[in-house]
Amino acid sequence: MSIIALPFLVGVIAGLRTMTAPAAVSWAAYLGWLPLEGTWLAFLGHPVTAYLFAALALIELVVDQLPSTPSRKVPLQFGGRLVMGTLTGAAGLLVIGAILGAIGAVAGTLGGAAARARLAAAFGRDRPAALIEDAVAIGGAFLIMLALR
Repeated sequence: MSIIALPFLVGVIAGLRTMTAPAAVSWAAYLGWLPLEGTWLAFLGHPVTAYLFAALALIELVVDQLPSTPSRKVPLQFGGRLVMGTLTGAAGLLVIGAILGAIGAVAGTLGGAAARARLAAAFGRDRPAALIEDAVAIGGAFLIMLALR
């Protein structure tokens, strides 16, 4: 996979699930798949960071299922996805990666919302669509990080 595609794709994952992208990048750095030593992002490779982001990603999966959870397109949620897409994209190629990660986060946020709405309409309820989106985000993050090995 192209080194240019990875920051964009991890940004898309951040657009789908805010904390899944940093959890995946952090675990990849911790396992030595993504060399971040000596960079300002080296903290992502620390075991505490990997476990913390993994816990936050699991919490997000639960919170996303709650009916009171706001839309991903409201400013606070959209901004969080944009920040995480930028951060995780930067782990690959710094400035260019940050830009690609941000673009991917916008694409993942808007595209994910549209796809989930269509799936929810087809199922007649949101939960199956949300679970499919969860599987795509987790599976996609795993495949992206596996490409780094």
